Amino acid sequence: MSTRLSKGGRLIDRAKRLNFTFNGKPMQGFAGDTLASALLGAGQVMLGRSFKYHRPRGIVASGVEEPNALVGLGRNARFEPDQRTTTTELFEGAETRSQNHWPNLDYDIGEINDAFYKFLPAGFYYKTFMAPQAAWKHLFEPIIRKSAGLGGVPKEADPDRYEQAYAYCDVLVVGGGVAGLAAALREGRAGKRVWLIEQTAHWGGRTPVDGGQIDGFEACDWIKTTLQELEGMANVTLRTRLMAAGQHDHGYVIGLESVGDTRPGADIPRHRLWRIRAGRTITATGAIERPLAFAANDVPGVMLASAVRDYVVNWAVSPGDRTVIVTNNDDAYRTALVLLDAGLTVPAIIDAREATHGALPQEVKARGVRVLEGRGVARVLGRKQVKGVEICAQAGEGGAIETIECDCVAMSGGWSPVVHLWSHCGGKLIWDAGQAMFRPDPERPPLGADGTAMVQAVGAANGDLTLAATMGGAGLGACSSDEAPMTPVWQMPASAPVALRFKSFLDFQNDVKVSDVQLAAREGFESVEHTKRYTTLGMATDQGKLSNINGLAVLSDALGQPIPATGTTTFRPPYTPISFGAITGEAKGALFQPLRRTPIQSWHEAHHAHWEPVGQWRRPYCYPKSGETHREAVNREITNTRANVGLLDASTLGKIVVKGPDAGRFLDMLYTNMMSTLPVGKCRYGLMCNENGFLMDDGVVARLSDDSWLCHTTSGGADHIHGWMEDWLQCEWWDWKVYTANLTEQFAQIAVVGPKARELLNRLGGIDVSREALPFMQWIEGRLGGFDARIFRISFSGELSYEIAVPASQGLALWEKLVTEGKDLGVMPYGTEALHVMRAEKGFIMIGDETDGTVIPQDLGLTWAISKKKTDFLGKRAQQRPHMTDPNRWKLVGLETLDGSVIPDGSYAPAEGHNANGQRNTQGRVTSTYYSPTIGKGIAMGLVLNGPDRMGEVIEFTGEGEARIKARITDPVFYDKDGEKQNV
Repeated sequence: MSTRLSKGGRLIDRAKRLNFTFNGKPMQGFAGDTLASALLGAGQVMLGRSFKYHRPRGIVASGVEEPNALVGLGRNARFEPDQRTTTTELFEGAETRSQNHWPNLDYDIGEINDAFYKFLPAGFYYKTFMAPQAAWKHLFEPIIRKSAGLGGVPKEADPDRYEQAYAYCDVLVVGGGVAGLAAALREGRAGKRVWLIEQTAHWGGRTPVDGGQIDGFEACDWIKTTLQELEGMANVTLRTRLMAAGQHDHGYVIGLESVGDTRPGADIPRHRLWRIRAGRTITATGAIERPLAFAANDVPGVMLASAVRDYVVNWAVSPGDRTVIVTNNDDAYRTALVLLDAGLTVPAIIDAREATHGALPQEVKARGVRVLEGRGVARVLGRKQVKGVEICAQAGEGGAIETIECDCVAMSGGWSPVVHLWSHCGGKLIWDAGQAMFRPDPERPPLGADGTAMVQAVGAANGDLTLAATMGGAGLGACSSDEAPMTPVWQMPASAPVALRFKSFLDFQNDVKVSDVQLAAREGFESVEHTKRYTTLGMATDQGKLSNINGLAVLSDALGQPIPATGTTTFRPPYTPISFGAITGEAKGALFQPLRRTPIQSWHEAHHAHWEPVGQWRRPYCYPKSGETHREAVNREITNTRANVGLLDASTLGKIVVKGPDAGRFLDMLYTNMMSTLPVGKCRYGLMCNENGFLMDDGVVARLSDDSWLCHTTSGGADHIHGWMEDWLQCEWWDWKVYTANLTEQFAQIAVVGPKARELLNRLGGIDVSREALPFMQWIEGRLGGFDARIFRISFSGELSYEIAVPASQGLALWEKLVTEGKDLGVMPYGTEALHVMRAEKGFIMIGDETDGTVIPQDLGLTWAISKKKTDFLGKRAQQRPHMTDPNRWKLVGLETLDGSVIPDGSYAPAEGHNANGQRNTQGRVTSTYYSPTIGKGIAMGLVLNGPDRMGEVIEFTGEGEARIKARITDPVFYDKDGEKQNV
């Protein structure tokens, strides 16, 4: 059985014992243990049950490739399922429980599935659940839903804190083994900004376990010296417990850092999600040992040979007292030497090769260990723990030659480079027949935008499996290792009958066997991607790290074709799971959608503004005085603005700068009218449509310089429009030289509106805002009253109006100065409702009111804003479709109620007849409706069938209940149609 050794363990601190529980049973480990090493040290070999057959499962590996040893960790709000014990560091008070069984781990009723394995092959659900059809709802679906998934779901909200961070470097080195250390050292000495990250808590990778010499030093001494030099470099950053989850385009790497996993409840983040931009990425991610496929290779106690020696050397844990090693390569012999040095027994090494000549096998033989050449494992004996193995001829059909008693089997089927980061962004692989593995193809690396290699693989990640090859590739000397070639073995024995293949597992968690893959091939699933989905091979939580290469080799054999012809499945990020908390970061609770505040927000609060939600902002709806209703406050604000001067906080207005040699060309494609011809210093109103031709945003565009434009968008649309711009630039027009930046929150913007607005600004002084110096639809910048200001002469109210943009830090001070200087002029703030009423009086549209995703500019009488000179813009071709040019489309008009009342918002105008569903036909609807204190009655804007041709006609709209409201169709401009007031 597994036990803790009395000495050794390079990673543990025996002076610091840690208490934890497994299924309620108290256990102890040491500081430096993983949950896996602590459980094995406490004698716990069986840790869970497999997904489909509920077979007993134990630890197979020692790292991220572990498919079996997943536990529920913690309790109550800090309970989390599916925690990989091999990568979870032990901490005081850890509570763990096994998964996927009922009523308990030892006696699981689900194990009955294993007795009926012949009826539950790959894809059985596609066939079984087809009939009878009525059984699906009441029998099949309830059973499937209850059986699905591993572990329980947390019932309470996660109390932990997560954060996100950003980093930039010239070179990112992923992997802290000797290859990664050597690469970081080389780049650091060259003066590059280097980040070196390692997913575990320790440096050196496998080398401290496997040993060797580098440049004449023992490997551990070389690692220590190298780390000291790297730590002394100001241009090098070292981080452990940071896993690179994905390599994306443009050198963008996502990483997950474990910060507070071992300190639950501490006032530190649990995880930190890193967004790293690297000029170049060097992957030194190592390789993963492959298991061997033989009958009952899933019994607890069957482990990877490299994992066995990891547990012995790193944590002083013996997975068994008597370990049989089964292999097809020399590397597994290192495990035998480690076990012998620890005083443990190795009854035999079963080597599938016909002869062994390497230095490692000779050393093991010299120490008295039996080496059975040309042999394989027929089956493992035992159910919940290994009891022994039956030995057979590898070239035979599984007839047992002898039985060897043991309590652990260490298997090694060769190594597979970790090529995930290389493959994430397009790096190609080649098949290395000599080492039976896919490795990076140096001739086809992932390429950056400039055509140079974006990712480089080194060390075992590049297929250099020996220390000599790894360090030789790094330009350093290393002791050579005399390792004989491996012999690919995808099944044991080679001619195993179906009875053995039925129990030879490839994907341990999902219970995918050799027989399942062969069945998929017989049923026509020739693509490895199709086989993956039909059998669920590689779809477990380890994402095929142990199973995929063996599986595609079995598939290739079944199809009678070479492995390269079958190919690999797709490598997708993340490399290992990322917590939802890390992805969310601070965006939860009240911060799920943070409320944005303008620089003037505190003033609004102090003056009792009534708030209205606008996107992620809260804008003043109005500023009611004591005893005043909201409607009365709105009317007062409108009347004052049209008679004196009003102030509007327009800081929420979207402000996106578009810059570059192709910026004008780009804006001409985005807007319906021409922006490239706009002179510097002038402004132009523009419309933006989606690909379907429907109006999605509008705003004023100002040309700042020869290559720079400032695009104003709606308050709620700034982020969306900026994302829209970037989508087109990155996905369609990627070679256009255009830069965009969302500056919405960098500036405060104040609208000074009304007939006395110019007088107020003249009091501040510093900028000439006369009609001659600053005509309508132009802008100017300078020092206004001591503030750095850019003034736009634009109007959304129909009055003389200036919009003043200043740095956000100066916004509140400017507002307060305007209020102070304008007291005798009747200065008064106004809110969004007054803004909406005044724009409706002028017939100006509002995105989201007059538009609903089905409206085109032509419907709103905005044909004048559509260029006839441009050959193309987004939405142009869509607007030429028959439905878009139908003369019977609803068009924008004004509406005046005959009795002066206000039509309810969204009211429809009924028409004669009914549609096919028996619903009343309609001929129009109200888009905006208000009481206008300027006009003295209710006004509205609406979309009406043939509306512009029906001026003066009276139609009815629905009111409350059965009521009908009569309204006259009018011009949508109710106030100052010629624009004399705004142009003054």
